[in-house]
Amino acid sequence: MSRVLPRFDPRLVPLVPPGGEAPPLQAVASQRLTAPALRQRFAEPPPWVPELRSEPRLFEREPAQAAVLMPLVMRERPSLILTQRTDHLSTHSGQVALPGGRVDPEDSGVVHAALREAQEEIGLDPSLVEVIGTLPEYVTSTAFHVTPVVALVQPGFVLNPNPFEVADVFEVPLDYLMNPVHHRLHALALDGRERRWYSMPYADGQVERFIWGATAGMLRNLYRFLSA
Repeated sequence: MSRVLPRFDPRLVPLVPPGGEAPPLQAVASQRLTAPALRQRFAEPPPWVPELRSEPRLFEREPAQAAVLMPLVMRERPSLILTQRTDHLSTHSGQVALPGGRVDPEDSGVVHAALREAQEEIGLDPSLVEVIGTLPEYVTSTAFHVTPVVALVQPGFVLNPNPFEVADVFEVPLDYLMNPVHHRLHALALDGRERRWYSMPYADGQVERFIWGATAGMLRNLYRFLSA
């Protein structure tokens, strides 16, 4: 069963007042965002619990396996590659996203799918990508069961975005995303149910990159993992 997704401007959805975390959440320390520390964290993960696992379903449809790549660029100040999806795509059009998509029958698994999709979407050569681990599956409101694949990328790569899928490619400092001061919680009544999600707006020069929904949810889980 298909259905037109409800349209709203997520920037205008009210924020949920802070709930008084005890103790207050702290930013991930910069020494945990280096390549050796990230490799070690995924090699020997601490006990932790993902904060977000799924979104309220907007309509009934067959679940689909998907994978996204979290490409962490190991610059002097590490950053994350994100995309701005084109406006004509059937799902999540115009949104900020991680490169990725459905797991195809020809893929050997979620890692292969994430690398293939990143190459197809933004032209990221898989030979330049060092996969260090995965995060727990995240189920979107559109029934995609998404596995985030975390990887390190050394500077010096050249990207070639697919103009059909990608309107823009940009980077956001990892320490910005891993600081809960920049995580905002929204709430909206939709189809008689309250839907909540995080946003992480980032000022990229004169452009606001409004990171929200599933992408922000998976990044919130990365924060929980790295801060555990």
